[in-house]
Amino acid sequence: MSVFNPILLSIPESFESTRLIIRAPLYGDGAAVNEAVIESREELWPWMPWAKSVPTIEESEITIRKSRLEYLERTDLRLLLIHKETGQLVGSSGLHRMDWQARSFEIGYWARTSYAGQGYIKEAVDAITSFAIQVLGANRIQIKCDSRNQQSAKVAERAGFTLEGILRNDKCANDGSLRDTMIFAKVRGAEF
Repeated sequence: MSVFNPILLSIPESFESTRLIIRAPLYGDGAAVNEAVIESREELWPWMPWAKSVPTIEESEITIRKSRLEYLERTDLRLLLIHKETGQLVGSSGLHRMDWQARSFEIGYWARTSYAGQGYIKEAVDAITSFAIQVLGANRIQIKCDSRNQQSAKVAERAGFTLEGILRNDKCANDGSLRDTMIFAKVRGAEF
């Protein structure tokens, strides 16, 4: 029996939701990501380890280029959320920590401050969940977040994910304190 190699999958570079173009990163996206991260750093740094310091445009472009390569290799599927009308970067999401054999994926996300609280991330999570189920044949999709990050937890709940459990003292938060990690999931046969 041969081992499945995900690099053979033809995965679309983009798809859409009502208000968003959801697409793979492209060379040159670093400046837009940098602008969004700088605008949103105060809200992101408690939850996102990469937001501890302000990146340069060059650092953001390097990250985007690495994300592009990972997308092509199918080792991580970062997705940028682009507003259909304005063309502005709304945030970033994607499918991470993938187990291709089990078809298990984790959705991560963050919103640019000027677009936060307007339902864009929930909209993106719904579209990415459908993409994972229909295109990638997902059996499990999960969302993990710090138990103190109520905004992130609310997105998971609104998107119909079930809280499976809380890992106590699971990781160190950016401030050095121990944090609990909430795990939400949708699984084939139960939620889809």
